[in-house]
Amino acid sequence: MPGSAPPAGRQSVDDVALWYHTLELPGGVVTPGWFDLRGVVRRLPWPEVRGKRCLDVGTYDGFYAFELERRGAREVVATDIARHEDWDLPAPGRSQAEAALRQLAGEKGLGFEVAREVLGSRVEKRILSVYDLSPDRVGTFDVVVCGNLMLHLRDPVRALEAIRSVCTGRFMSIEEVSLGLSIALRKRAVAELRLDPRLGQWWVPNAAGHARVVAVAGFEVIEQMGPFSEPFGAGHPPRGRGAGPLALRLARQLLAGGDGVPHAALLARPVI
Repeated sequence: MPGSAPPAGRQSVDDVALWYHTLELPGGVVTPGWFDLRGVVRRLPWPEVRGKRCLDVGTYDGFYAFELERRGAREVVATDIARHEDWDLPAPGRSQAEAALRQLAGEKGLGFEVAREVLGSRVEKRILSVYDLSPDRVGTFDVVVCGNLMLHLRDPVRALEAIRSVCTGRFMSIEEVSLGLSIALRKRAVAELRLDPRLGQWWVPNAAGHARVVAVAGFEVIEQMGPFSEPFGAGHPPRGRGAGPLALRLARQLLAGGDGVPHAALLARPVI
């Protein structure tokens, strides 16, 4: 972890068992995230957020919430589940997956709390499942951002409909996509059903499927980008050696612009 921070802050950062996001914190500290979005964030289809009320759904360590704040949002609310037991996991292997998550990631939400304190952030965190979003519970928002959540959900359409209910302006969605299906079927909306309880994964669409499911939930897609690679961070586990992993890395570099997990992003507005 390059740089240094005040002793209390540095100790708090080190207390986080797993950083999902790579965050730049005061004192030159960079958290060892599993993924590093810093080079991607500038290329995303951002709407204007300055002076707006904004929501980050499924915030985890808070990368998008803090970015919204940095870009001048008037108010930022971030939502997430409280415990690893609250993940929307497939029934086969659920208890084993919950135990593995607790052992791997430690206390759920600790990274967000540490980062918010060290940054002096005013982001408000609400413990709430995406399925339970509603105007009665959180109000409405000019801008909603959601990244890397839909593949972890049994019912992504229901989740997107809940997001639609609180979005009055623009919705930016960033999600993992199947690179092979995105290249082979550019216009046909399809998805791969993974059912991987170890990673809490359900559906992974192609880029067309990502756009289609957002549209079905009540949005009009106005801008799209991808597939592109979301780079691995310093804390990501080793990704294997040999011919198979090497071929996969080369394919990602050739077709998605870098070694990482293939993603697509879009900007949409609610259909009135």
